[in-house]
Formats: sequence, structure tokens, C-alpha cells
Amino acid sequence: MPIARYGENVQTSILSTGSYLPQSVVTNEDLARVLDTSDEWIWSHIGIRERRIAREEQTSDLAERAARRALAGTIGTQDLDGIIVATQTPDKPVPATACILQHKLSAPNCFAFDINAACSGFVYALHLATGLIRSSLARRILVVGAERMSRLVDWRDRRTCVIFSDGAGALVLGGTEEREPRLADLLDTIVFNDGTGEEVIHVPLGGSSNPITAETVDSNLRYVQMDGRRVFTFARNAFVETVRALSERNRVPVVELAHIIPHQANMRIIEAAMSDLALPITRAVTHLARYGNTCAASIPIALDEEAREGRFATGESIALVAFGTGLSWGGALLRWRAQAYQ
Repeated sequence: MPIARYGENVQTSILSTGSYLPQSVVTNEDLARVLDTSDEWIWSHIGIRERRIAREEQTSDLAERAARRALAGTIGTQDLDGIIVATQTPDKPVPATACILQHKLSAPNCFAFDINAACSGFVYALHLATGLIRSSLARRILVVGAERMSRLVDWRDRRTCVIFSDGAGALVLGGTEEREPRLADLLDTIVFNDGTGEEVIHVPLGGSSNPITAETVDSNLRYVQMDGRRVFTFARNAFVETVRALSERNRVPVVELAHIIPHQANMRIIEAAMSDLALPITRAVTHLARYGNTCAASIPIALDEEAREGRFATGESIALVAFGTGLSWGGALLRWRAQAYQ
């Protein structure tokens, strides 16, 4: 199939979505039995009731299940030009998890690579995929956010292990003409980064600058380290900045945004940012209570579930907002097309 040139009648669009959550559920009560914490504290400070944990599945397994759901009934794997996986928990350092996913999907003749922008990774992947499609370097790209964060937290650290979770979300992004069916048009993407905050959320051990050795293998430095207060302030400001930037760039008043799908990090962050934007909290899509913080997977999981429940109406403007390690942040603006998910 020839690649369509990006022009007046061609849109970068979301053709389909998919998601997958592991079956194993860990509740706040489960954690309270082994940690100095409680359901009331976790709920009041973070907004989580339970989270999903992958017991045997690898990150690529989670990605495969979400990808197959996104691909079902849409296009064949032979029609994919590329696969981008956003993850900070790859199956292994080399090769990229996207390469492993390509093999599992039997998707021939397409490029495959990972991107690590942590919790902003999915939006970064959308940004890259959109650029490839608009420049006619690809027509159909599978974009996946997949995380097995349960392997990156110290389950003795009550500050972090209560937050993170496992899961995957995916979408098929394509260049479409006006007459072609799709779920939503991707109107704009925007990304930012501030490397001066690289230690606000980080894993100090395990890279080439500080590799794991026999002496450090049991160190908690191989797990996520986080400055909670600085994260809250940064995330709140990044959330607001991103929404306002998307609004101004696309001349869509903030008040006309029907839904905002934020990275599912902390309910208090979401509430504070929505208040700053003078928007009712009911416009924020939140699945945090049931799934916890799945990092790069949180936005596509929420998008897929809301779409399949038919909660978006034709013509509605929807903003995606992400923020995380790097410090990185960004977002995307969608215009919903489908009356219901078929």
C-alpha cells in the first residue's frame, strides 16, 4: 500500500485501542498486613484502593495482550510499518522490548524500538509516531505503553510500593483520509523536558554509570527513589501548563475540553490541577483507585476503557496529559469521531 502524503485531506488518527491488566490484585489491606500503612492512609493521600501485579508475565507479554486487542478487527500485523513501546521496565537491557513484541506478534517488515520517558513515555511515543506519519515515513504504527513496575519497587518501602502497578495499553495510529473510519483524530502533541530534575524520581543503580555488582546487588538503590513533595509540585504545574499550551496552540478554550485523561499518578495531583484549570473534577478520567500508577501504560489503559464503555461523544475534544521522570511532561489533543466503539 503506498504511503499517503500528509495534506489537506489526511489526518493523523487513532484507529483502535486496547489494554491489558494482570489478573493478580493486591489491595491496600494486603499491604497493611506487611507494612506500616493502612487503607485509609493510602486512599486519602494517593487515591488508590488496589493495584494489579504481574506474577509470571513479562513486560512484552503485557504489551502483546494489549496490542492484540487493539489490532483485533482493524488491520493485520503485516500492515504495520512500525512498533514503538514506551517502557521503563523492559524485558532485558538489549534488545528493545518492541523487538520482542514484534516477534510475538509475527509483524514482518516493520521497525521496532523502545522509548524511555518514564510516565510521559506514551505521550512521547505518540509525538514521535505522529511525526513519522506526517512526514510520510510510515502509515500505520502500533504505539504501546507497557510496564512491570512491581519489579522496580522495593516492597519494603511504603513510600513507593503502594503507588505502582503493572499493565499495558496500546493504540494503532495511522494517516487517514476524511472518508476513512477511525476513533479519533490526533490534532496535536506537545512534549517538554527539564533534565535539571533528573534525580527527583530515579533509579540510581543498574546503568553503565553505576552498574549492579556483587556488593550492591541487595542495595535499595536498584529501586525507584522519589522526592514526593517535589514530584507533587512539578506534576501539578506540568499538568496545568500542558493543558493550557494545547488549548492555546489549537484555539480550543480549556472550558471546551470535554475530558482530560491524565497520567494516573496521584488523585491529589489531579484534583489540584483541575482546580487550577477551573474545571470540574468530573471531566478528569481516573482509574487510579482500581489500577494504581501503571506509568507509561496509564493513559492508554484509561483511553481504551473509556472508549469501550462509550463515554466519549462524536466531536468532543479530549486532552491527554502526562508527567514524570526526566523531568518530562507533555500531552496530546484529540477530536473524537466514533459514536461508539465497534
